[in-house]
Amino acid sequence: MTLPTTGGFEKTPGWLDWYQDPSTPRFQLPDGAVDAHCHVFGPGGEFPYAPERKYTPCDASKAQLFALRDRLGFSRNVIVQATCHGDDNRAMVDACRASGGRARGIATVRRSVTDEQLRELHEAGVRGVRFNFVKRLVDFTPRDELMEIAHRVKALGWHVVIYFEAPDLPELWDFFSALPTTVVVDHMGRPDVTKPVDGPEFALFLRFLREHPFIWSKVTCPERLSVSGPRALGGEPEPYRDVIPFARRVVEEFPDRVLWGTDWPHPNLKDHMPDDGLLVDVIPRIAPTAELRQRLMVDNPLRLYWPELARG
Repeated sequence: MTLPTTGGFEKTPGWLDWYQDPSTPRFQLPDGAVDAHCHVFGPGGEFPYAPERKYTPCDASKAQLFALRDRLGFSRNVIVQATCHGDDNRAMVDACRASGGRARGIATVRRSVTDEQLRELHEAGVRGVRFNFVKRLVDFTPRDELMEIAHRVKALGWHVVIYFEAPDLPELWDFFSALPTTVVVDHMGRPDVTKPVDGPEFALFLRFLREHPFIWSKVTCPERLSVSGPRALGGEPEPYRDVIPFARRVVEEFPDRVLWGTDWPHPNLKDHMPDDGLLVDVIPRIAPTAELRQRLMVDNPLRLYWPELARG
């Protein structure tokens, strides 16, 4: 892989570039495995970053993403629109178009998006929209606008990805419950892993999934959630032990509604950048049987993003 660059933009001070030359995973992914949460940044010289962005990243191109895909042993990617690009989906769409059908996309759109633009996104491989409720990353969008968008994309067979933090779930519960299509939660709703896995906060998230069979969860980003580690660096065989019980609980209770992804190139991490090969080695620790791993890595993402390839 080539070193990341800034594409003429000045990176946010302290920005950590993604890990160079990741290790080869010890865990062999099942055939057809999907990295169901990753991003592309720019390159800024070709796809400028949004003026309203809350951060300026390093460049992370489609070619670099596809090189990582092949190195780690994935067959496909789901590329989530990065907040640094706002609702300019061109970098994500370009990557999907260049993938030869091996990538799908999650877009960011506004109420002003036209039906023709939505059809063009669909043709490019987009299968969902993302609603971000993390206040430090995005500005507020009125709920009625988001609900209108959700109804419009339902007609295309798309789903809605939601990103929020655990303390905000009670406030957002009713809005999420009213969404008219499949909903996918990013990163288990960002639980506080210093609290017990059997404690009331995570119990509320599990109840949220139990009561809403149309809601899925990504069991992603242990590097973002972990407090005590250890980090996925230096060949560490069991990184992010404090996150494992939370992810495993979700995988075992909701095996048909879970997804996994690298989150490459790991935006906004502050203290370290993980080795993506070691992140892959976390998978058998959160999905301890071959059947669970098959559902998590292959069957579920195909059903959601490539239904024409899904078995059954």
